[in-house]
Amino acid sequence: MAKELTSRSENYSQWYNDLVIKADLAESSAVRGCMVIKPYGYAIWEKIQAELDRMFKETGHVNAYFPLFIPKSFLSKEAEHVEGFAKECAVVTHHRLMADPNGKGLIVDPEAKLEEELIVRPTSETIIWNTYKGWIQSYRDLPLLINQWANVVRWEMRTRLFLRTAEFLWQEGHTAHATEAEAVTEARKMLEVYADFAERFMAVPVLKGVKSANERFAGALDTYCIEALMQDGKALQAGTSHFLGQNFAKAFDVTFVDKSNKLDYVWATSWGVSTRLMGALIMTHSDDNGLVLPPNLAPFQVVIVPIYKNEEQLAAISEKVDEIITKLKALGVSVKYDDNDNKKPGWKFAEYELKGVPVTREVNSYEEFKVEIEKGGFLMCHWDGTPETEELIKEETKATIRCIPLNGDTTPGFCMVTGKPSAQRVVFARAY
Repeated sequence: MAKELTSRSENYSQWYNDLVIKADLAESSAVRGCMVIKPYGYAIWEKIQAELDRMFKETGHVNAYFPLFIPKSFLSKEAEHVEGFAKECAVVTHHRLMADPNGKGLIVDPEAKLEEELIVRPTSETIIWNTYKGWIQSYRDLPLLINQWANVVRWEMRTRLFLRTAEFLWQEGHTAHATEAEAVTEARKMLEVYADFAERFMAVPVLKGVKSANERFAGALDTYCIEALMQDGKALQAGTSHFLGQNFAKAFDVTFVDKSNKLDYVWATSWGVSTRLMGALIMTHSDDNGLVLPPNLAPFQVVIVPIYKNEEQLAAISEKVDEIITKLKALGVSVKYDDNDNKKPGWKFAEYELKGVPVTREVNSYEEFKVEIEKGGFLMCHWDGTPETEELIKEETKATIRCIPLNGDTTPGFCMVTGKPSAQRVVFARAY
């Protein structure tokens, strides 16, 4: 089976696509830009989901669910937010179909036009903050710590399984707080939760940082992120946590009476990870022989394949295997006994093999940067802090600022492009 994979050195992108499909993780669907997550791939996502859900609840969060459809007027209330998502929105305009009078199947009933168009959820800040207005009146109602597991739709033009699809699965946390300090603490805390999960549970090393103004979430004051480096030297944004300030509270008039009996707007955060983590998992650990999974995330940690010549031998093996399975399960090990006689042991061994760290370099000159960025990887460079320089670098090299390290080298210097003063080095990379 592994011989059917394109090698990473030959074509990394094709290797990734081959592996996702041949390891039975996912496949493209009949719906443009959407994927079918197959049972084996979904089993891995369930393990990711279960551990994250446990970590969220340990930090005081509870789950809820909000509508898939969002009135267009809601999205219009926060200017930066609507500008950031307008080009990616799927819009529902009618609520009924009818038979084509010309006998050509079904058509949209022109009499069934909605009074207000509905947006298929690209993210839930607007519908949730409209809801929070009825839930929050006093400081006694805060903090409000809500998480939602859901699907979202963002109309991507160029898609790749798990990495970028028109519809994907994710979780989105939305919290409300009485003070700015509490909201910032929450946003930073959830960044740490994501980093801990990525490194401890997924065995994926990440950089923690804050996005530049050009890269931050639409409607946020600050976006914190974890960035992972893939084997081809490109960065992958693995999770984000946003400090939203009072923007959404003001847009939806969510106020509360504080302990001094004064009326104020609520402070907010949102944070999320998605099935993009599946892509990070695949590209961090896997090789030319197939998928490589950390034991925590493997749907089956042990597979037992019997080798026998007749039914009597199989019965004797199965009896012994039952004892082994009982002992392994008692130790918390997930086991599959594959006694399917439709496939030979050699095929099974190859099948299960198929389903089985970044280096940071400092660069000073822009010319050196242009050479090194072609090799891939994270590059630590001085930047003058202006969006114009950031855009120039992106246009000329396809590299973007992945994050401004929270605990990075704060030694001042000079921008590699303009020569202007720079407060500290930031992390550049090409990204998915």
